[in-house]
Amino acid sequence: MVDDKGKIVREAKVALARKLATVLYRMWADETDFRFGKEAVAA
Repeated sequence: MVDDKGKIVREAKVALARKLATVLYRMWADETDFRFGKEAVAA
């Protein structure tokens, strides 16, 4: 049972890393600049 918690934590880290990788890849492919904060985005 104790090992289950470690597995869940590892899976959560992998999920977060994949999400971050996806965002960074799209920014790289679109040549988008990083915008920190909640500014209005003209789409």
